[in-house]
Amino acid sequence: MTQVIEVRFRDGGKEYTFNPGELTVEPGQAVMVSTPKGPEYAVCTRGNHLVDEVTLLAPLRPVLRLAEESDAPAPEPPAPTRREMTPEEQKRMRQAMAVCREKVAQRGLEMSLVRAEPSPDGGKIVFYFTAENRVDFRALVRDLATALHTRIELRQIGVRDETKMLGGIGICGQPYCCCRFLDKFQPVSIKMAKTQNLSLNPTKISGACGRLMCCLKYEQGAYEDAVRRCPKRESFVETPDGAGNVTDVNLLRERVKVRIDGGDEQPKTYYNQEVRVIRSGKGKRPEDYVQPPKEELEKLRYIPPEEERRPGDRPRDGLAQRLEELLAAEAQRGAEHTAKSRPRSRRGGQGQQKQPQKGQSQPQKPQAQADRPGGQSHGGGRRRHRSHKPRATEE
Repeated sequence: MTQVIEVRFRDGGKEYTFNPGELTVEPGQAVMVSTPKGPEYAVCTRGNHLVDEVTLLAPLRPVLRLAEESDAPAPEPPAPTRREMTPEEQKRMRQAMAVCREKVAQRGLEMSLVRAEPSPDGGKIVFYFTAENRVDFRALVRDLATALHTRIELRQIGVRDETKMLGGIGICGQPYCCCRFLDKFQPVSIKMAKTQNLSLNPTKISGACGRLMCCLKYEQGAYEDAVRRCPKRESFVETPDGAGNVTDVNLLRERVKVRIDGGDEQPKTYYNQEVRVIRSGKGKRPEDYVQPPKEELEKLRYIPPEEERRPGDRPRDGLAQRLEELLAAEAQRGAEHTAKSRPRSRRGGQGQQKQPQKGQSQPQKPQAQADRPGGQSHGGGRRRHRSHKPRATEE
């Protein structure tokens, strides 16, 4: 066994192994190490620990000493940004774009001009364009060289390069990743969208370039790890409440919904730790399967710590449960009262009053309905005939 330490020369860089010798180095301490280029400044990421000599590929270089403040290198300058064009260059660029579009239309070429970049000395202009197929632009180069009197270069780029060159704001509200920090485009497949349970609608998972969004690659590793730990759909599993089949899997929360055999129709939600897989994926239920006793299944129940619980996961005490029952009963009574107090329809249905037939007396109305404003009232079974004269309206 050999005692080694691991260091890193820059933030986010690769870790390298060195021999500390008699020194004891703690993580975070700066050291001076021996390299082929000479002594260099590095920061320890893992202190003294033992490793097997067989795992070492080459003889280790030694750690010279602990670093001092004077050994720290000067801060790196900021990354160079794109040079801004001068007003003269912008004017030349606009003129070159106009001439190039005119020549493309005359030649009838199927290409879309993206950008023109003139050199600072004016001796060359580079045109960037996109096209679905290969374009023969040799004649176009001769026309542009004759019209602009300078060297011409045409470069065909892809739709992703076009978006990176033009820039814009994504659906997340941030500038495009390809314009900010992506040095090269990573391959993105539709399988990533399926793994992350995203909608397969192209308009929702595609970027401004028309290709799949680059951000699908960022969390793919976390989803793949969750898929390996969570059961598949239609798997036959054991839960604290019995055996059943998985109907849904939530990878982000690592929870599954299981329909218990012989239980109600509503699936129950369990933590991933509470599920024991008997048969993974679709298939028939094992014929020789015998469900364990209830006491053994109850051992699968997982109670998360207080800091990991959500408000809906906390156990309800007796007072909170009683309050919910009272509120539910009050809401039900209010709904019944509203249904009873609805006015009956005057036309058709049960609310329609039957006209008395000839020879039958008019049924007597209640006294509360008989008393009306204006001193008029209906008494007994007598019926007063109203005048058909129109009433005078008050102004």
